Amino acid sequence: MARVRVPLTNFQFGAVSPSMLSRTDSPVYAQAAKKVENLFLRNEGGVLRRFGTRKVYEFDTTVDTSKRQQVRIIPFIFSDDERYIISLEHEQIRCFKIDPATGAISLVETITQDVNADTLPITDTYLDEINFAQSGDIMILCHQTFSPLRLVRTSLNDFQVEPFAFDTDSDGEYIFQPYYSFQGTSVTLDPSATTGTGITLTTSANYWDTTGTQTAGNYLDSKHVGIIIRYHGQEIEITSVQSATQATGDVIDKLEVHLDVDAIETTDGLADIEITMAGHGLKTGDTVIISHAGAVGGISANQINGTRTVQDIIDDNVFVVTAGANANDSVVGGGSPKIETHAPTTAWEEQSYSVLRGFPAAVTFHENRLWFGGTIGQPDGIWASVTGEYYNFDVGDAEDSDALDLTASIGEINTIRHIVSNRDLQIMTSTSEMYIPAFTDKPITPTNAQIKRQTPYGASYVRPQSLDGATIFVQKTGSVVREYIYSDAEAAYVANSISALSAHLISDPVQMTILRGAINRPESYAFILNSNGNIALLTSNRAENRVGWSEFTTNGKFHSLCTIDDRVFLVGQYDKGDGTDKFILTEFDSNLYLDFSDDFTGTAGVFDVSSHFANGAVVSVIDGDNYVGDFTVASGNVDVSAVEEITSAEIGYKFDVELETLPIDANIGNGPLTGNPRMINRVILDLVDTLSVSVNGKKLVIRQVTDDLSLGRTPVTGKKEFRLIGYKEDPTVTITQTAPLSLQVNGLIAEVAF
Repeated sequence: MARVRVPLTNFQFGAVSPSMLSRTDSPVYAQAAKKVENLFLRNEGGVLRRFGTRKVYEFDTTVDTSKRQQVRIIPFIFSDDERYIISLEHEQIRCFKIDPATGAISLVETITQDVNADTLPITDTYLDEINFAQSGDIMILCHQTFSPLRLVRTSLNDFQVEPFAFDTDSDGEYIFQPYYSFQGTSVTLDPSATTGTGITLTTSANYWDTTGTQTAGNYLDSKHVGIIIRYHGQEIEITSVQSATQATGDVIDKLEVHLDVDAIETTDGLADIEITMAGHGLKTGDTVIISHAGAVGGISANQINGTRTVQDIIDDNVFVVTAGANANDSVVGGGSPKIETHAPTTAWEEQSYSVLRGFPAAVTFHENRLWFGGTIGQPDGIWASVTGEYYNFDVGDAEDSDALDLTASIGEINTIRHIVSNRDLQIMTSTSEMYIPAFTDKPITPTNAQIKRQTPYGASYVRPQSLDGATIFVQKTGSVVREYIYSDAEAAYVANSISALSAHLISDPVQMTILRGAINRPESYAFILNSNGNIALLTSNRAENRVGWSEFTTNGKFHSLCTIDDRVFLVGQYDKGDGTDKFILTEFDSNLYLDFSDDFTGTAGVFDVSSHFANGAVVSVIDGDNYVGDFTVASGNVDVSAVEEITSAEIGYKFDVELETLPIDANIGNGPLTGNPRMINRVILDLVDTLSVSVNGKKLVIRQVTDDLSLGRTPVTGKKEFRLIGYKEDPTVTITQTAPLSLQVNGLIAEVAF
């Protein structure tokens, strides 16, 4: 019988798709596995059993399996020693503080209303779609269905929710918010007066929202009520709607148009003057009131200002009135005049954010500006605040520090889902990926901002994250994870799939978080939570151009996750033993072997676990490095006295650990062994600090140091041999555990007989 030794020195590519089973020619084959469950991939190539999770808090939320996400945890980082976990729930926010001295987690605030006593608009219908951005002690929460919210930390243990409010001018008469012309290009607005309340606003085509039924001549449920309309830049608040073409509003100040500087032109010897006013909407015979004009062409200010009659219309942007004296020169001037008029015009617009038009879906802070993107009414709209003034979105005169109002227009509608502050400002839409370039010597300004489309994949609602210099995002299909990174070779961004070899582990992700070297590991990981409750774990090693995937499962489901510094928090969905699932906030703990677990103190082997588990729960008990066994909770207690009369133990739920190699293959003189019956008769594992391991069901017996059974067992480090039997056409090596204890495998050598 011939034999060949096949080394598997590392598993850096992790678990690969079943479609790879025949790719024995690929270099990936010898560095990957068929299954990697509940194991960390190490940079060196080996695998390490994942840590257990410690219970932190039990939510009172009733589990509804029809909901995609009911509890979503996100980080709130104010300073090095003031960090919080924020839990978003249905019409509720909970704030947990991390004690800077002990690391303990405590609930410090539960918020169900904003500062105006209004119910929070957050619902678990779209909890997974909410976007957020934080600066200092303020977090902005966004979704297209509600006005942005400000979660404000008011003191060490206090938070409150405030509606997002735009800045106003000193008189409170001008709101610095974005506006947009939602009407058709030729639709005019005709106000009935230039000042006052209750003026009539008539449009030349159907425009006003007529939701609901008409009562006493008004549509009381119209979504236009309360919205601000700007007529030549002046604000009118809609108070009621009578029809699709008629509404009523209050003029905030007066309908007075501020013209550009030097908008008046005189002709030598004539009293007629031409006034430039974009989209004036006037006709011959209309009257206007001119103010703030300066002397020009020999005509004094007093002879220009006042009530004037329109004598002629040159075009849509220029009209003629007669001054009180003839000019003595043909010049352009007049200072900065204002025109009071209420003529029908196409120069009007509506506030961009409202219940009718929707609210921003995306938000970030970038280059000292607050950025919003993607409303229902303007799905491809992008807005940035004035530099350093996060609540001022006044575009002004397009000075460098003025606000930006952009459209990601590339010939198709791109619904913006995420804006990411990275090397450049990256824009993730439902159909493609774009960016606004950064400049070496100048920030993004209204005059240099360019939106460039790069890749055509589209992003899901999962919030992208930065890892290893790239932005990791989930494609809109929910089946591919990509990295968005600038390629110097192509002088453009690329979005390569990093899950192509492990596509079976990506299943409609709900949430993602990044851990950069922590929980006793130097590696960086991306935790991608799937809708099925499992976690796909990405290990990135850009220096060696390798990515590897493994899968985390639990005795229940993972429901949400977030990282804060070197700590990973998870919300798990667990049956406590009474047949009813609960949401439990937990944390990965390198000192634990079990999930939803804790350290308990008991008497003579009896432990009160009623604070964690219900009667009927089957739990595992660990005493130091000794697995005591599995026990059923009764009368609120776990009784292990028949086995050991211990006084302290870790008690929780076990989880499966499994590493299965790809079919062991080799090339011999006449070709590969693929498809031929063969036997793995010997496996040598390279182990580190291992207390429990089995190979193809054969258990490694780890003995005590001496005959004193009270002493703990010594973990195994080194090479250990397993003898196996049985022929298969696709033999694999399966590494499992019979006890939930430490395990690390650096690699293995399989001896194949054929």
